[in-house]
Amino acid sequence: MPAKGKHRRPKSRSITRGFVGAAVAGTGGAALALPLMGATGAHAAGTPAAAPTATSAVPAGAPQAPAAARAGVAASTAPAAATVYTVRTGDCLSVIAADHDLKGGWQRLYADNREAVGDNPSLIHPGLELTLGAPGAPGAQAPEQAPAEEPAPAPKPKKKAPADPTAPADPTTGSPLGAAPAPAPAPAKKSVAAGTAAGAVTAAGFTAPVSGGVSTQYKTAGAMWSSGYHTGVDFIASSGTTVKAVGAGTVVSAGWGGSYGNEVVIRHADGKYSQYGHLSQLSVSVGQSVSGGQTIGLSGSTGNSTGPHLHFEIRTGPSYGSDIDPIAYLRSKGVTI
Repeated sequence: MPAKGKHRRPKSRSITRGFVGAAVAGTGGAALALPLMGATGAHAAGTPAAAPTATSAVPAGAPQAPAAARAGVAASTAPAAATVYTVRTGDCLSVIAADHDLKGGWQRLYADNREAVGDNPSLIHPGLELTLGAPGAPGAQAPEQAPAEEPAPAPKPKKKAPADPTAPADPTTGSPLGAAPAPAPAPAKKSVAAGTAAGAVTAAGFTAPVSGGVSTQYKTAGAMWSSGYHTGVDFIASSGTTVKAVGAGTVVSAGWGGSYGNEVVIRHADGKYSQYGHLSQLSVSVGQSVSGGQTIGLSGSTGNSTGPHLHFEIRTGPSYGSDIDPIAYLRSKGVTI
């Protein structure tokens, strides 16, 4: 809508007045011409020229989006509201990410809450507030998509030289004498179920916690242990190695265990308890039922540890001080170590 100008009644003497039209762009694409007045005297006034209509400045054929469509686009691009989750006893980032179906898993959850969690993603405490699925949170990065791999071209079959019909045939194979022997068929691959002894679940439903060998035996004496001896066995496992439950049972402890760092304790049907220490990541929570061979976390070097490995115990009770020989127990369940 063009602006309405205010003007005064003209006086008797002649006044010159010029107008310079300044086009001002308005919302929706219309332009308004605002006069810039220049007068020869302090009391100059004149009859203003008629301002151009708003539609005269609109380029012909310029499309304008309806207001409803523009509002719909704005609404579709508005970021979704983030959810705040309060950490409970036994929680870990991987379990929280899985329970809330977060894209990017625990790594994205940790990146979104790096400032609140700190440098160690395994150390979260009850009462800590985490932001779930926060767009633009500190450290958040959209997961990168790997470029699609082009399928490799199928090898062209080699042309075989035509057999000489006059060549004498081999009486055993029927092929012409001097011809190259047919390639032997490739041996059939063994099924994964057959597997090797390491990592396989026995008939009793038990398995080794990791595939690495033992680095420190049970009851090895030393002043580094408060009891005067090693209460479990140490398995060789680099940081991030998958740790499995040795048998079916119920998780009775999952979290920080003092000198054991991040630990998991599982009660089995025979009344024995298996303990897994120094984990870098937990994948289960208290009260959860697990099966033999199920992943319960990742190995690491948390707590009192000189380097990445898995500390493993078998106990008659859930707590420290009730240890028995863990290797003898696993072997009694048919596990080869």
